[in-house]
This record gives sequence, C-alpha cells and structure tokens, in this order.
Amino acid sequence: MTLSRQTVVIGGGIVGICCALYLQKDGHAVTLIEPAKLGDSTAKWSCGQIAVSEIIPQSKPDIIKKVPGWLLDQKGPLALRPAALPGLLPWMLRFVTHARPSRINTIAHELASLTQRAFQDYAPLLENCRRDDLIGQHPTLELFDSAAGLAHEQTYVELRRSLGFASEVLNAEQIAEKEPALAGRFSHGLLLEDWRTVCDTETFIAELANSFVEQGGTLVQGSVSRIDTQGSRAVGVALENGDRHPAEQLVVAAGNGSKAFFDTLGVKVPLIKVGGYQVVLPTPGVELTHASFYADGGFGIIPLERGLQIGGTIEFASEHAEPNFKRAEMILEKAKGILPGLNTNGMEFGAGWRPFLPDTKPVIDRSPALENVAMAFGHGQLGLTVGATTGKLVADLLAGKATDVDLTPFRASRF
Repeated sequence: MTLSRQTVVIGGGIVGICCALYLQKDGHAVTLIEPAKLGDSTAKWSCGQIAVSEIIPQSKPDIIKKVPGWLLDQKGPLALRPAALPGLLPWMLRFVTHARPSRINTIAHELASLTQRAFQDYAPLLENCRRDDLIGQHPTLELFDSAAGLAHEQTYVELRRSLGFASEVLNAEQIAEKEPALAGRFSHGLLLEDWRTVCDTETFIAELANSFVEQGGTLVQGSVSRIDTQGSRAVGVALENGDRHPAEQLVVAAGNGSKAFFDTLGVKVPLIKVGGYQVVLPTPGVELTHASFYADGGFGIIPLERGLQIGGTIEFASEHAEPNFKRAEMILEKAKGILPGLNTNGMEFGAGWRPFLPDTKPVIDRSPALENVAMAFGHGQLGLTVGATTGKLVADLLAGKATDVDLTPFRASRF
C-alpha cells in the first residue's frame, strides 16, 4: 500500500490509538504522540468494560436533588469537592438541563448509534494483534440491594432493550450460580448479556499500540506544546522538547489534554475532568469470573489479568485537583463488606480523570478553524467502549467519506 498522507494523532489513549490504527488502515503514514508510556492512560484506570448499553446520560432526572448531598457526603458514590463548586457551576447548570426524560431518551438513542457498533469496529483492529483473547467472553452482572433498586432502573432497562441491548433479570439462585463468591449477598440483579470485559485495561491498550508500531506506525513519547498552522490548515506540531513533526492531516484525541488546543481549533467546549478511582488486588484470594457492578454501592468488582480491580465512584473536582485516594480506600472497605476474604497485600491505587461534557456525549467532528483537523474527545466513561468506532469515524471524516453514523449530535458547535 502506498502511504498517502503524513498524519499526526495527538493523544495515545484508547481513542487516539484507535484513530491511528484506522488511519493507518486507510494508508496514512501516522505519527502518534503521547506523553505517557504505552497503556498508561485514563482508560487504564477504567473498569475495563465494552459497555455497549451504557447509553443513559449521567444526568438522570433526579440528579439535581443529589447535588446538596454530594457537597455534604464525600463518601457517597457521587461526590463534589466543595471548593470546586464555583468553577464547576456553569458546567453543572448545563448538566442538569439534560435531566429531562425527553433529553435522556434522545441522548440514549444518539449514544447507541456509536455503542451498537463497538464489537464490529474493534474486530479489524484486533485481527492484527498478537493475542486473540483481548476481549473476554463473559457478560457482566449488575447487582442491587433490593427489588426497589431494580425497579428504579426499569425505565432505563426498557429503553436499552428497545434499542436492541439484551439483559436478563436474575434471582438469588441465579446470581449464586454465576458467581459462587457472591452467594447469599444479592437476590436481585441483571445479566448484561452484551457487555464484555477486556483482559486487562493496560494490556488491551498496549497491545493495540504495539500492533500500530508493528504495522509501521511511529510512536513518539512527548507532550505537544502547540499546533503549527498556515492559514486555515495545520502543518504540524511542536513538542515541549523543541522537536517538530510535520503533518498533512491532524487528529486531536488527547482527552482532557485536548483543552490546550481549543483556541487553535476554533472551539469553545465545556470539557471538564471527572475522577474515577480504582484499587487493584494482585492476589485477592477470591475468584470471580464476571465483572460485577454493585449499583447501590456505586462500584464494580472486575477480574482482570493484573488482579481483581475494585473501581467506581464519580468525583467532581477542580481543573488542577490531585487524586483523593481516600475514595479508593472507601470503595475497598465497601468491597470487603461483600467479599470479607479479600487479600489486600500488594494493592495498588489508581485514578482516572475522565473527560466529560455536560450531555455525556463526545465530540467527533472537524475543526471549524482548521480544515485538515479532526477532533475526538470528551468520551467520559465510554472511551474504551467506542474507541474503535470513533477511530473509524475520524478516518472517514479525514477521507471526506460519508460516515456510517450521523455525526450531527457529536458536533462541537452544539455548545
């Protein structure tokens, strides 16, 4: 294949890597620039789910009632650091406008147009990886304390089913059969039949990046300080160390780091970072085969190759906030209440700062200021799920092809 265009992708997380791989498949000579080592991105500290029916926006209708509680209870599944409230208030006001049932329904349909394609869009990327077991075969469990908790979710369960996502109601016996370690703890649950867990978040990302390099891609570890432009086109990027990489086309897929380029891109997008916390137990002393999410507790217990990962909680903090690992300790203690035999020797804490927009949808669009630049950021908790789909859509955008998905809902100009 003749390499047609020199293309630079800013951001080597899961979305950036998938963009690079799809551009590579289209014949581009791709340079992928990422400040961290392979696999050490926001998605590393995610829950490892290809969560195809996770299409309900965070702004559920009762969300505004919870805001005072977020300020008062820093131990809840959702928390807001009080000092961050003034800076976050404009974002929060936008956020609650999407809490109407009509908006919930619309956003769910729009997100489903991406998530429904997740597995088919990952398939051609995984074909070139050295491992064929990067995505597991077990579905995911969602568990509730009571019938009332399950009933509260029924509207959303029905909405997901109407969009083709399968789920099965489980009783105590069925939960115990699937996960003996949870026997006697839960009597109400859902089997999310079309969710899958990756082998390990860090490994999954690193294997895709290795495949990119093995197919001739260039991986540069460094931070981009600016996008160089001539008129209405990007012509390259400059790194903080002074190196420069020319580009005929460019993709900005740097998650929270994309904000540094908004002025150059000609966009004004309310992107914030939202914290999610994880604890990895390398020798947990407990065996699970399914990722299991405790809905009322706000966390999940996920078997990954590097150990049992306990992850979840959502924390709103200021732009330059450091992780608050007391939240990781909190979910660990809650997990011990479910699995008293957990072995915490050698445990590792981690935090992932998800790039969130008020309507829970990403930006997948062309830059209005630079005609040869595509943008892909703001995926929130869906980066791992729709990384490949985003990559394919970005490659089609830069090729001037009609996309398989209507990208109108994902334009930057919606803000």
